[in-house]
Amino acid sequence: MKFAFFGDVVGRSGREGLAEHLPGLRRRLDLEFVIVNGENAAAGFGITESTARELFDAGADALTLGNHSWDQKEALTYIVREPRLIRPLNYPKLADAPGRGAQLFETHSGKRILVVNLLGRVFMDALDDPFAAVDAELEACPLGMAADAVVVDIHAEATSEKMAMGHFCDGRASLVVGTHSHVPTADAQLLPGGTAYQTDAGACADYDSVIGNQKEEPLRRFTTRISGGRYKPAEGPATVCGVYVETDDRTGLARRIEPIRIGGRLSQTIPVLESVQA
Repeated sequence: MKFAFFGDVVGRSGREGLAEHLPGLRRRLDLEFVIVNGENAAAGFGITESTARELFDAGADALTLGNHSWDQKEALTYIVREPRLIRPLNYPKLADAPGRGAQLFETHSGKRILVVNLLGRVFMDALDDPFAAVDAELEACPLGMAADAVVVDIHAEATSEKMAMGHFCDGRASLVVGTHSHVPTADAQLLPGGTAYQTDAGACADYDSVIGNQKEEPLRRFTTRISGGRYKPAEGPATVCGVYVETDDRTGLARRIEPIRIGGRLSQTIPVLESVQA
């Protein structure tokens, strides 16, 4: 199977960048499935039904979320009606969070792909153990048996927690990829057990910014420790960042992972689909 995962879409710039580049990438790479992290799609904070529809119209088959899942209150009801929208799996049971943290999808060719969204706990909101949560999900829907591919989006701050999750899922997932940091890492690799891994997919955002936000307010807070207003998404041309993965049709394990960086500023520094193979 050939599929792609794209990092956090930040505001209008990210949505427009995805709409511009994703249709061509789907054709060029013959993508069977596309997953996009959309938790910053609505003005940089959360997601709405209308912004989700823009991402689906651009070519996304599933959307994952993160720590900003409920910043837009309509997401609490929209996610109940939209099975393609996936929130973190490891909310406490007492929270009775709406929606679902994992979903098994069927592609147009009849292949099954499990998408799991997790929220890290280091320097993040104190949710339940993401390792225990994903372990139960992978046991319930094993790769190569119940699912032809498994994708785990670990939305976390600490690179160590993301890397630990990659190794924890190695051999049981097709791809473990980090989101939340908004900066693409240079460690795309195939782990020893056959799982594709990258610490952070990066963002679909204007990189003339501070992680996708207009520069003035973050600089003010760092230099004066005084807030001057709300963060606002940068509005220049977006770089669309993500990863491309090919899996073995028999095992569901990865045979190839390559970074995707197209448009905006970052595409000038790393060629699109520069080969990274074991």
